[in-house]
Amino acid sequence: MDLKQKIQNLPSSAGVYQYFDENGRLLYVGKAKNLAHRVKSYWHFTPELRPNKNLSVRIVKMLTQTTSLEYIVVNNEHDALILENSLIKQLHPKYNILLRDDKTYPYIYIDNSQEYPRFEITRKIIDAKNITYYGPYSVGARNILNAVYDITKLVQKKGCLRSKKLCLYYQMGRCLGPCELPVSKERYQKEIDLATKLIKNKKLLVQKLQEKMEYYAEELRFEEAAKLRDSIEKIERSQIQSDIDFASKENYDIFVVEHNDKQAVLIKTFMRSGKIISSTHDTIHLLQGYDANEIYTQALVDFYKDQKPPIVAPILIGEDFEDKKLVEDHLTHIFGKKASILTPQRGKKRDLVDLAKRNAKELLNKSATSNTDILEDVYELFGLEKTPHRVEIFDNSHLAGMATVGAMVVYEDGKFSKNDYRLYHLDAKDEYAQMKETLTRRIASFEKNPPPDLWVLDGGATLLKLAYDLARSNGNHIDIIAISKEKIDAKAHRAKGQAKDIIYTKDEMFRLNPSDKRLQWVQKLRDEAHRKAISFHKKTKLKLDQKSKLLSLHGISKPKIEKLLKHLGTFENIKTASLEELSEILNKKDAKTIKEHL
Repeated sequence: MDLKQKIQNLPSSAGVYQYFDENGRLLYVGKAKNLAHRVKSYWHFTPELRPNKNLSVRIVKMLTQTTSLEYIVVNNEHDALILENSLIKQLHPKYNILLRDDKTYPYIYIDNSQEYPRFEITRKIIDAKNITYYGPYSVGARNILNAVYDITKLVQKKGCLRSKKLCLYYQMGRCLGPCELPVSKERYQKEIDLATKLIKNKKLLVQKLQEKMEYYAEELRFEEAAKLRDSIEKIERSQIQSDIDFASKENYDIFVVEHNDKQAVLIKTFMRSGKIISSTHDTIHLLQGYDANEIYTQALVDFYKDQKPPIVAPILIGEDFEDKKLVEDHLTHIFGKKASILTPQRGKKRDLVDLAKRNAKELLNKSATSNTDILEDVYELFGLEKTPHRVEIFDNSHLAGMATVGAMVVYEDGKFSKNDYRLYHLDAKDEYAQMKETLTRRIASFEKNPPPDLWVLDGGATLLKLAYDLARSNGNHIDIIAISKEKIDAKAHRAKGQAKDIIYTKDEMFRLNPSDKRLQWVQKLRDEAHRKAISFHKKTKLKLDQKSKLLSLHGISKPKIEKLLKHLGTFENIKTASLEELSEILNKKDAKTIKEHL
């Protein structure tokens, strides 16, 4: 059945549709309350099938490349919304806009029903009746909490009260000591009130921390002063300044977007009790054009996910979008109460939106451009499908098949994003199988952590083909390159400024001059992945050596340990293996020794 026939025979059901090009590349994922009506609206059918010219330039361009269509029928439009969002995350279609930040932000909370309550951090609703929440915090929640415990005399640790004995915190003057002393509820409540005041008033909290930092500096306690300086920086980074004065104690979640031809900035700002408590932003690269509906829909679905937040607030947005009512219904289902998405036109709510917009514009103007040239050069030279703003680089490390690990490092917009690094313990024994295991595990996480623009592998053409086969078999069309070390006398040559490494793409092999900036860029990425893999391997090897030493002390020889690892892969598997399994590999006496001591 050709494309025209398939479109004309679509069911009138809710569902998700997918457009593909002649090479099977997924171009676009969309949702529909009525598949037949929605998809047909994209096309004119006479005198021949052609795109509807009333659509955006981006969609018309996508449709001209479309040669086939697939669809999935679901129960209702709500299910279509969730499935669409999931497929965009997993498959990264060429013409869909992808938002990567779907983190769950933390809240600070206190359980007031406890005799001597403490402040803690949570990312979900606590199953208790008398809970008070503060947040969400984009960054700095842990720093705020640590600072509060540093300044007040609350019970410092969860286990303190169970000990029934005064500890070091009491001696340091940082706890009232209710574990052993008769501290009245009224006296303890004063500390709770002070802590609450500090949590609500970041300006006061920062002032107290600065006073303490200056004291440490005067006492030549520079390490402690530096820690406080870093905490202050994190706490201040999470907020934007505002002179807007709300007389009432109102809560709002504010989402706004500003964009130019190449980028968009999404600002998320949170007002609690009439004060802005935190703000964060995401930069979105517009590879195929801007679409407000896609950005707002993804941003709201991703942020609230499928669980009710500890604090449900009205949502203010910068502009209306097509799926606003659908998203509102979706959030109503999650919140268990009517969700409110408002686009204010005047008054203080509009002032809040305008404040967020001003910050978004400023961030858009400041967006780093220093690294754009090299990214564009790499894109051009290697014939990539898109500019590689986000890159994942892979390497593996082992020693004679022992302590086998994999590492993924992430490079985004001109710098390494160390919070996104991932490390893997591997069972595979040879280089090919190790890379296959590493990439397979990464692909399995695409729904939670979407694929990047580019993969870089430490290896040659064989590993490159493996990566392409794995990605394509899972419906992903990621750009991939591999870099192999130049061999001199059968040894890898790594001399800086001289290494003539070979870069492989799916179509070509490149031998660039050692001074070529594009080669140096790829080498920098490869070397960071190699450093991380080696570092993780050494830590893993040290742990294995310690466990081997433990067994050898009880009569299990090194050859026997190697035999166990050959059969079972890891010490964790040895530890959980049954007596019978261990007896089959060694003997009953050794098996009993292992079960007793590992």
